[in-house]
Amino acid sequence: MGTSTRWLGPGGRSGTAAAWSAISSRLSRWNSEGPQAERLLDKIFDDYLDVLHRTMREDQSAFGLVDAATEAGYRLTDAMAAMAHDGATAAAEDFLARFTDEVGGSGSTITDAAIRRAATDTAERLLERQNAETGGGKAAGGGLAGDLLCLLYRWFFADIVTEFLRSVIAEKVKLVAPVLHVLDPDDHVADWAADKVLSLVPNPCEEAAELVEEAESAESVITDPVGSLTDIARSLVPGTVGKVLGLVVEDVLDRQEDAQEASA
Repeated sequence: MGTSTRWLGPGGRSGTAAAWSAISSRLSRWNSEGPQAERLLDKIFDDYLDVLHRTMREDQSAFGLVDAATEAGYRLTDAMAAMAHDGATAAAEDFLARFTDEVGGSGSTITDAAIRRAATDTAERLLERQNAETGGGKAAGGGLAGDLLCLLYRWFFADIVTEFLRSVIAEKVKLVAPVLHVLDPDDHVADWAADKVLSLVPNPCEEAAELVEEAESAESVITDPVGSLTDIARSLVPGTVGKVLGLVVEDVLDRQEDAQEASA
């Protein structure tokens, strides 16, 4: 799976391997101008995520995703700790390059490449958010606010899954790029991921809020709430990887039940 060898993507004639090929075949036949085209495309992406989860539950070493995503998550929390104090006030290009290098890592597999793209995507989201909040001006000095750190955390893990599935799609379906461009020049895959995958990622800010409530009830004091936030984010990494990759089955079932109740 190194960069010198073209990856043919997951596939086969039986079980989940066959499911990968079947979904890719459906996508290759998808008609962007057909009735309910966007809904049908969302269903195809949903099925890609489902078969990824099934694959990971059958073999947690598949694609090297668990180990690579966990290591990247720890690198992310290290970066979050630094940004909590220094922010992201460097020039946009410099920040983008540094964040990608520090968080994305340097491996040469398809999974490693997906994680690097996820780091770049996440950094770009942060810069866009800061640009919107400052009206296009330079961000003020000081550390990054806790809510932005939590968004950064959630974006990154969602982007890992999204970018890995992009790799599968790109390799298994030759016409995928023009297909997606015709559907939505603003990138429908990203829209789908924002709605579907992001919901799987826990929010460190919510965990921190619970910790504060517990501390208040015990009449204790949290001396460094920002430092506690990054520590909490780090402690959540293994569980977060399990959730986004479908290894925490109970959590997945709870979310499915909540979705069914909401639609009832």
